[in-house]
Amino acid sequence: MITALDPKTALVLIDLQNAIAGMQPAHPFNDIVEKSKLLIDAFREKQLPVVFVRVSPLGAKWTLVRADVSQLPKTEEAIREAKAGWDANGLSNIVSALEVKEDDLLITKHTWSAFPNTGLHDELQKRGITGIVLAGIATSIGVEGTARDASVLGYNLTFVTDAMSDLTMEAHEHSLSRIFPRIGELGTTEAVVAKIKE
Repeated sequence: MITALDPKTALVLIDLQNAIAGMQPAHPFNDIVEKSKLLIDAFREKQLPVVFVRVSPLGAKWTLVRADVSQLPKTEEAIREAKAGWDANGLSNIVSALEVKEDDLLITKHTWSAFPNTGLHDELQKRGITGIVLAGIATSIGVEGTARDASVLGYNLTFVTDAMSDLTMEAHEHSLSRIFPRIGELGTTEAVVAKIKE
């Protein structure tokens, strides 16, 4: 339950980009985008920061380690080819339905979290931000990774339960029921927008 939002709160949207739009999350991608638009409008109306995070994992160190499940290329040639494909198809671009404006922050991450080596924390601190509202895809990966680091840094966290999804319902529900309640508050888009307007 959302008890409060800090006066200086930023909306952080995780990986709502063309590369992710092609996947099939547990909830329809377009539903997540529509909820995100409502959040964006509410934050902009109150002149609160909107942060778009996109992932560019190709060649990142964590993608090169041995793993039971690995879907990213590991050789230099395969990484080069994949990067060319991403660039040619605009896979790093935020989906066009979510218009990135000049005042918004656009962060490119190379890991699960939006904080390591991105300057996100510094940008939020410059703006006096103490709270973060999180949404996006995937709940147990980019959203949870970012949330864990944000918690360590001392941000008050609010998770928008109907504006995020995962590749499986099981992973999504695990984050919502087991992890997020320990580091923040949970609520719907409607509840967050209502709190912003108070």
